[in-house]
Amino acid sequence: MKNSFDEHLRTVLTEIETDGLYKSERVIASQQDGEILICDSKQNRRVVNLCANNYLGLANNHEIISAAKRGLDEFGFGMASVRFICGTQTLHRELEHTIARYLGKDDAILFAACFDANGGVFEPLLGADDAIISDSLNHASIIDGVRLCKAKRYRFANGEMDELEDRLKEAERDGARFKLIATDGVFSMDGYVANLSAICDLAERYGALVMVDDCHATGHIGDAGRGTPALTGVNQRVDIVTGTLGKSLGGAMGGFVAASKPIIDLLRQRARPYLFSNSLAPAVAAGSIKAIEIAEKADDRRRVLARHTERFRSGLQNAGFELLPGQTPIIPVMLHDARLAQDMARALNERGVYVAGFFYPVVPKGKARIRTQMSAALDDGNIDFAIAAFTDAGKALGVV
Repeated sequence: MKNSFDEHLRTVLTEIETDGLYKSERVIASQQDGEILICDSKQNRRVVNLCANNYLGLANNHEIISAAKRGLDEFGFGMASVRFICGTQTLHRELEHTIARYLGKDDAILFAACFDANGGVFEPLLGADDAIISDSLNHASIIDGVRLCKAKRYRFANGEMDELEDRLKEAERDGARFKLIATDGVFSMDGYVANLSAICDLAERYGALVMVDDCHATGHIGDAGRGTPALTGVNQRVDIVTGTLGKSLGGAMGGFVAASKPIIDLLRQRARPYLFSNSLAPAVAAGSIKAIEIAEKADDRRRVLARHTERFRSGLQNAGFELLPGQTPIIPVMLHDARLAQDMARALNERGVYVAGFFYPVVPKGKARIRTQMSAALDDGNIDFAIAAFTDAGKALGVV
């Protein structure tokens, strides 16, 4: 039995590789930064990094590292327990209060990752008599979280407000007790910003709640980096915000839900990823508090990030690349074919630019791309170097 199962797995892996969909992990031999050292077969090489979620460039910030060390010294290495048994420290509550204040919510609750936050937020709050209306491009964690919930499921095409209204009407006809609209704030593969103003208008018209996953926005988008609700002026109209500490806010790990006190209180009682996972490591909690403090005042870093975004987007457009439209630091370079995306990634790696190809099942078939991401850790020289490398590789592969 075991041998036949292993053989089956090898067959599946071979099919994945034959289809050009096999994903290989690369090893970094340095801190996360605008330039990093990658481990090649012969030696470490320095490359320009265009595929980290390190939007504010805080992943190796010395103030955050110092705060994390102090947390380690004062609170230890780990909690060795889930929180409701013996695993909550003052540090965790301080971080939750900091997140809630930063995002203008009553309270917040920490998870090991935002995947867990999204995986655990729906099931405790909604039941079989309720409805979740979800954007078609929502992150996999939202999709999985919705699957775990007994609520009726409805989906609308990305950004299609007329279709969202149709789904809300359908949920009403189906007798939904409570309705919740779930959307990413920034869609991670495309860089699109959700139309939260229109979503909130519809939510109010049909008596629905609004949940926003703001992982790719918190810290670097909107006033003081408070995310897409701040950017679109709907802070007080969004009921639930989920987010991560693993991107702009220091880049370590951990996720959260920020909302009203009754929502957070019920999640503490019934959210399974919270109840059955260890508390965040004290060093991560302490560093994340400092990261939020820095992010809130980081208009200088956000200006650098915006300048890099405009400069890189213009450079690639002028070179003839097909880009998805947008204004966020996520700039997808469309190649459509999975093998071509991987070939382009390899060609750029050879030219000193660190990127990754994205293809099915991460994006739909026929929508393969290189997703580039800007960072305040980059400098203008890095941006010019990357544009030149893209242009040279694109010409070599016949892309431009």
